[in-house]
Amino acid sequence: MAYHSRSNSLPSRQHPISSQIDENLSRLRASEAASTSSSIGHKLNGLQDLHECVDLLLQLPLPQQVLSQEQNRKWVEELLDGSLMLLDVCNSAKDALMQTTESTQLLQSVLRRRRGAEMGLVNEVRKYLTSRKAVKKAIRKALKNLKHKENKLSTSSFNKDGDNGTVVSILREVEAVTISVLESLLSFISGPDAESKLSRWSLVSKLMHQKRVMCEEEEKTNEIANAEAALRSLIKSGNMKNVENVQKELQNSELCIQDLEEGVESLFRRLIKARVTVLNMINC
Repeated sequence: MAYHSRSNSLPSRQHPISSQIDENLSRLRASEAASTSSSIGHKLNGLQDLHECVDLLLQLPLPQQVLSQEQNRKWVEELLDGSLMLLDVCNSAKDALMQTTESTQLLQSVLRRRRGAEMGLVNEVRKYLTSRKAVKKAIRKALKNLKHKENKLSTSSFNKDGDNGTVVSILREVEAVTISVLESLLSFISGPDAESKLSRWSLVSKLMHQKRVMCEEEEKTNEIANAEAALRSLIKSGNMKNVENVQKELQNSELCIQDLEEGVESLFRRLIKARVTVLNMINC
């Protein structure tokens, strides 16, 4: 993505870069309700496009001037704190995906080797479910951090007038949408249980109600949750004839995770780049 001319004036909402940011924000907001593996992947790709535009924005002279001014240091520090939190959450997502992948691959290997060894197989399935429980616990913590930051953004005020206001407004909107997508990602990795935990402390009860209503439909297209459900059913029924179906669900889960891992890693690199750019501005 390139722009042949770059204005030296502050980018208004009609500036090509600002307009592109607005378009990306609108697309991401429009897709917030959907939480399937495909939609999460599209959201992550959209976030990468959004942060690419933010990088272009930060190369313009006046945004650099605004962010480097001493009078704006407090807000810039809040921005940097927020970026650090987002990086931590990305790391949590990467760790959750990696741990789930490792457990999935180990279990697939066990399933291939231990046909008929029912007791050993049940023990390995329980190890997988225990690992998933640890993943969900870490995700609940990350979701809580995101919700805290989201509430802080919604309640804090700033002067929207002038150069400062334009830059601050754009970057706050980008941060808010990034938080929303990461919430969707983490909830997807964890499965429906994460939604019910989140609703305990969410201030937006209406939105949480909508998510709970959608939960059953989302389960049908959540490959990670489907694999876990198949394993729980296998243990409960004790019917080893269902092993082939379980293997299929685990394979689907692994493919889904691979796609998500690529998207999270790309977003992580974008966030680091933006953070380094801002740090360089204030340290010049």
